[in-house]
Amino acid sequence: MPRDTFNSELESLHHDIIRMGTRVGEQITDSMTSLLNHDSDLADTVIKNDDIVDKMETSIEEKCVKLIARQQPLAIDLRRIFASIKFATDLERIADYAVDIARITVRLKGEEYIKPLIDIPSMARIVREMINSSIDAYINRDIEMAERVCLMDDKVDAHYKQVFNDLLELMKKDPSTINQGAQFLLLSKFLERAGDHVTNICEWTVYLVTGEYKEMND
Repeated sequence: MPRDTFNSELESLHHDIIRMGTRVGEQITDSMTSLLNHDSDLADTVIKNDDIVDKMETSIEEKCVKLIARQQPLAIDLRRIFASIKFATDLERIADYAVDIARITVRLKGEEYIKPLIDIPSMARIVREMINSSIDAYINRDIEMAERVCLMDDKVDAHYKQVFNDLLELMKKDPSTINQGAQFLLLSKFLERAGDHVTNICEWTVYLVTGEYKEMND
């Protein structure tokens, strides 16, 4: 494969990652909107759109395999290809959590929520911001931005602890809240894990730029 063609395909891969990141961010936002608005139709759309994300991941992986097979890549090229596979894997997992949230919306269809949702939507907003910023860090090869995104995960964790404690106390006082409380505990855990996967993306961005893997999710 001529080098110009190889570079062109690397650039195509780069844009695929950006498109996938944008789509996954939309999935998180739509899943939370469906929850807040009791919108089971939107939740169903999030669930159906997961196939689009899965196909994006498969396409990226296939492109990476072909790029390695057709030419002996330079070290920096291998880092780009390897990081792209990792990006796609983490983005796909975040999209799965969006689907899990949408399924909870469907499960709670027609039910009045046991408490106002405050910390959970805040978690989702932070996760969406993290996704957007992690993609910007990837586009600009910005290590400092990637590190700042990782620090944002502390806010997600703090909200998760607050949600956990509030719901646990509520369920202790009123056993009738246990069913919904358990669903919201799961939901908040999905968002907390999504934040961890965004941190992974930032770690791979640092690896892409420096050639060294630095764990930033403790």
